[in-house]
Amino acid sequence: MSRIITNAYVTLDGVMQGPGRPDEDTRGGFTHGGWAGPYNDDVMMAEAGKGMADTGALLFGRRTYEDFFNVWPNQEEPNPFTEYLNNVQKYVASTTLSEPLPWQNSTLLAGDAVAAVAKLREQPGNDIVILGSGALIRALGRHGLVDQYTLLIHPLVLGSGQRLFPDDGVLASLRLVDSVTTTTGVIIATYRPADRQD
Repeated sequence: MSRIITNAYVTLDGVMQGPGRPDEDTRGGFTHGGWAGPYNDDVMMAEAGKGMADTGALLFGRRTYEDFFNVWPNQEEPNPFTEYLNNVQKYVASTTLSEPLPWQNSTLLAGDAVAAVAKLREQPGNDIVILGSGALIRALGRHGLVDQYTLLIHPLVLGSGQRLFPDDGVLASLRLVDSVTTTTGVIIATYRPADRQD
C-alpha cells in the first residue's frame, strides 16, 4: 500500500492560499499572495530534496496542477526541481479536465476524487505526495485517506485566506513524528494519525 502524504505551506493561522506569488490565487479577494517567499532558506531546500527521494508520484487538484504546469516546465534556469517535476508520475484529481493532460507523465483521476485516490492508495509503491491542493487535502482528510501531514508552518498571521483545516472539518488526533526549524523560523512539522503505526 502507498502512503498519501501532504506537503503544505501554512501560516500560523492556518492559511495556505497563494504562498508562491501575488497572483497565484486571488479567490475571495485574497491580497496576500506570495507570503512564503521571504522565508525560503537552505534548510527548507534540503528538506524538500530529502522528500523527493521517497516520492513515487505526485497528486494534485486541478487548480494546483494547472498552476504548477504554467510555472515549472518553463523555468529558464536549470534546477533539480524542474527536472524532478517533469519526470515524476503526476496524478490529477479533476472533474473538469480531460486527457491527454498537457504535462508529461500526467494521469487524470476522473470522477470522484476520494474513490480514485483510495484505489490509488491500495497500489504497492512509494509515497504519493500532495503538493498544495487544499480542497483535495480537505476531502481526503475527511475520509481518513491522509497518512501523513508535512506542514511548513510560517511565522506569519494573515488574518484572511483559505485555511488548510476549515471550521467544518472533522476531528483528527495526530502525533508529531519529526520537526525541523529553518533559519527563518519556519517549522517543518510532520504529523501522522495517532491511531496508525509507522
